[in-house]
Amino acid sequence: MDQRPVERVRTDVLVIGGGATGVAAACTAARAGLSVLLVERYGFCGGGAVAGLSGTICGLYEASDTPVTPRQLVHGFVDDFIAQMESRGGLTEPMLYGKTFTRVHEPLAWRESADALLAQAGVRVLYHALATGVHRDGDLVGGAAIWTKSGMLDVRAPITIDASGDADLLAMAGFRTWCGADGVVQNPTMIFRLQGVDTARFIAEYGHDTIMPAAVSERILAAQKGGLDLPRAKIWLFTTTRPGELLCNCTRVRGADGRELNAAIAADLSEAEPQGRAQVRAYERFFRENLAGCENAWVNDTGVQVGVRQTRQGAGTAVLRNSDVVAGSKFADGVARSPWPIELHAGSKPRVEWLLGDFYEVPYGCFVPEVGEGLLFGGRCLSAEHEAVASARVTAQCFSYGQALGVAATLAVRERRQPRAIDGREVRTELNRQGARLDD
Repeated sequence: MDQRPVERVRTDVLVIGGGATGVAAACTAARAGLSVLLVERYGFCGGGAVAGLSGTICGLYEASDTPVTPRQLVHGFVDDFIAQMESRGGLTEPMLYGKTFTRVHEPLAWRESADALLAQAGVRVLYHALATGVHRDGDLVGGAAIWTKSGMLDVRAPITIDASGDADLLAMAGFRTWCGADGVVQNPTMIFRLQGVDTARFIAEYGHDTIMPAAVSERILAAQKGGLDLPRAKIWLFTTTRPGELLCNCTRVRGADGRELNAAIAADLSEAEPQGRAQVRAYERFFRENLAGCENAWVNDTGVQVGVRQTRQGAGTAVLRNSDVVAGSKFADGVARSPWPIELHAGSKPRVEWLLGDFYEVPYGCFVPEVGEGLLFGGRCLSAEHEAVASARVTAQCFSYGQALGVAATLAVRERRQPRAIDGREVRTELNRQGARLDD
């Protein structure tokens, strides 16, 4: 038992998690004049983009059969973040990714950009802190218990935002969640950075598309037969803002029994980390022995943790369906848009299903729990079906979700309404006023 005294803290909005969703939500609510406390378990913001080293801002651009010039479809808070990153030289120009484009970021610049925006907005940030439970009175959530090095905090807030990525607060409160397709989730990946690469030779050999060509996949399959642990043959390799470096998204971390590991299960998450590091070394060896420009390369770093694509989804008043993504569905209460394909990582070959020349929208109800007041949630844990998550979980969209959550929290606190009483069309109108351009 912890004998230290518990400190009581009051704030208008409590945000759990400092990934793209949490940072955008906190900044948006604070810019509106609310008091905001952001709680983050690491010593920096970034979530999967930084701790998991996913490394790219995906989901900004329209997809096309003949991608030549990037056409940005997603705006709002993400533009502020991009401006911060660019001012630090921490973001590449758009890079070809199959039928669309993405931008690779430098992880320290991501952290610094978040620091700057949070400070400018007046957000109180508590690093190295962890939510251990929610304050629930009936169906009303009124804050959370927070563990820190100096003791427990009893944080009370009229609105709490679960931006944990794993629907942690919903699970703690006993609200309904689900995992993947009958419990089967997309596999985690240990992403790493490879230094000492002759990137000019690499690009000359394999082209500018960051999704590697079939010839590379064929070499991986041959190396598999030779005994190397290379369980994923279709891989993504990106040049970065640093000279001589590749960002490598290529491992497939799975259980000893062959199943996709679920990072919401403590034993699975623990199993994933050493296996991910072992696979990194196997791919490093393969790159040095087989890929042009990588003969003298070495692993510079891995993610702080294994990269997680999917764990729990929160049950919302609305659900983003697989069919909505494929059909490019639009909603009157759509508060975010996405042109990103279904990018389903399971098995040796990820499946990519493109949405060409179009985008879909995510309705407000995907962030409002079906049961419970005083609580909003968002990020990769949004209310969505399994394949829809494989599109909707990426970084640009998470920035959009966070901005929408910040707007909804502001309306709720100022007007003393519950999130479910807010019409998503009101949120959409305010997002447009803030530059989201959802009606362009």
